[in-house]
Amino acid sequence: MISKAVAEATAPLKERIAQLEAELAAARKNSSTSSKPPSSDIVKAKKSKPKSGKKRKPGGQPGHPRHERPEFPPEMIDESLLYSLDCCPDCGGELLFSQKADPQVIQQVELVSQPVRITEHRALAYWCRKCRKVHYASMPTEIQKSGLFGPQLTTLVAFMKGVCHASFSTIRKYLRDVVGIPVSRGYLAKVIAKVTQWLTPAYEELLARLPSEAFLNVDETGHKENAKKFWTWCFRAELYTLFRIEPSRGSDVLIATLGEEFDGVLGCDYFSAYRKYMRMFGVLVQFCLRAPDPRREISHHAAGQEAESIRGANSRKLRDLFAVIHRREELSKAVLPKNWKLLGPRSQRGDDRGAARQACRTWPNGSTSTAKPTSSLSLRRASSRQTTWRNKQFDSW
Repeated sequence: MISKAVAEATAPLKERIAQLEAELAAARKNSSTSSKPPSSDIVKAKKSKPKSGKKRKPGGQPGHPRHERPEFPPEMIDESLLYSLDCCPDCGGELLFSQKADPQVIQQVELVSQPVRITEHRALAYWCRKCRKVHYASMPTEIQKSGLFGPQLTTLVAFMKGVCHASFSTIRKYLRDVVGIPVSRGYLAKVIAKVTQWLTPAYEELLARLPSEAFLNVDETGHKENAKKFWTWCFRAELYTLFRIEPSRGSDVLIATLGEEFDGVLGCDYFSAYRKYMRMFGVLVQFCLRAPDPRREISHHAAGQEAESIRGANSRKLRDLFAVIHRREELSKAVLPKNWKLLGPRSQRGDDRGAARQACRTWPNGSTSTAKPTSSLSLRRASSRQTTWRNKQFDSW
């Protein structure tokens, strides 16, 4: 009797525990731990507030392991100074070297007064009595080609220009005030042109590899040079990013770059050039949502409840959008067009509406798709860095 009563009393509890365990397992699933598509990860869970209710202080928290930078290896040390004691600083007694304690070490890095080495190459002059001419001794070819800047200083200028996006004026000030080498901006432009010529074979090799890539994200951005319109095309592969500047934004650039037999997956927005390339050669394309325009960025400038309301509405619209995409096989042709109202007014849909429609027509579910999700954010970052570099090179002398 007792066991039966206990079983009847605990039965609802067991059902509730099983229900909570199932909800917890479903909540922990994401695109990296299950077959769910990446689009289901667009909303992040709110961070849990500290138990004390106080905002935590910046920096390392109590109990956090201490992190220290590793010491320089002995081969990198140029000079080592030793400091010793003659007697005990407390009692004045005799001292012996400790066999257990290691010496205290402080490694310091400092700029030297002359951070560069200037080498003068002299080719002696000789007079030929027979030819009645002056002849000079030959110098090494690499010295003649390098010119004023050696290979390492040339590489530093290219690093500041290409990676740090510094203008020619900034590089000129750095070389003049820090390194102590006054040069003109025109000579720096010649140095960059020389580096470009050296990198041409490597660029051509990567350009030839693009048609054989399995996954490739593409985007383009416009800019002007000498009052003429050009387009910088950004091709982002898994291991490298390649830029190509062309006067056209059309599909002919895709044909010239990727060829007519591109067998990979092309990640892009819904621009007409990509759709034309897809139709002409049957290329497999994965469309992505277009980056928001400034009108949609109001949530970043709004404050308080208004910002939360706008962000919540955008998140709900995106969830509804992907819900329609994932249910496209269940929805009939008559019902599916009505669901495009989830994207908002027609004037604000733009490429997003076309990308979503194309995704419903052509793409399988995330559990069976063989394509990697397109990284439009990383592609936009690469394009913006290229645009910044060109603006500083041509507009900030």
